[in-house]
Amino acid sequence: MLAIKLRQIGKKHQKTFRIVVAEKRSKMSAVIDDLGFWNPHTNKFEIKKEKVEHWLKNGAQPTDSVHNILINAKAIEGKKIPMHKTPVKTEETPKPETTPETASVA
Repeated sequence: MLAIKLRQIGKKHQKTFRIVVAEKRSKMSAVIDDLGFWNPHTNKFEIKKEKVEHWLKNGAQPTDSVHNILINAKAIEGKKIPMHKTPVKTEETPKPETTPETASVA
């Protein structure tokens, strides 16, 4: 299965990313096609929209990060996917207090 994902380039603390089409489950797989770049430090990106549309029609699935970048670039339409998954806080139900009467019954 093909995926549109980010491939890291650049030095430490100066990372930039290429947006590429590659196999979904492999980190070191060969790049099939180069679709653009994204610099997270300046939030600058450049995307080849025609190539993105071609790969999406052929079944490539974008990762969550790439999906949000494509929405910013107006290459696709839809809602952004939240990136930080915070745990849902549930209200704790108070535990019934044990009284000496109920403790001796058990």
